[in-house]
Amino acid sequence: MIRFYHNPRCSKSREALKLLQERAAPLDIVEYLKTPPSIEELQQLCRALGVSPRQIMRSKEDDYVRLHLDDVSLEDKHLLQAIHSHPQLLERPIALLDNRAVIGRPPEQVLSLL
Repeated sequence: MIRFYHNPRCSKSREALKLLQERAAPLDIVEYLKTPPSIEELQQLCRALGVSPRQIMRSKEDDYVRLHLDDVSLEDKHLLQAIHSHPQLLERPIALLDNRAVIGRPPEQVLSLL
């Protein structure tokens, strides 16, 4: 089952979800703004994507600037806590299947999990 971190207000997220639904992919849809991922889930996403926490953050969000998250001296644990506390910072959409994940930008990227 693909865990799909979704923001229904995001057009890219809606497009990626539609692509998966059209292919009848089994989905566990997580509206991460309502149910923020735990620190452990965020760590799992980073491992599956092969990236650092900073690379799954939306750097143009107001909170990114307000919280000074562009400070390169910040440790990963601080960045993970920021994403957990301010889930709008999480890049979207992200699809996770077992130990593989992709960021759906462009939305067609999610199809690589099928």
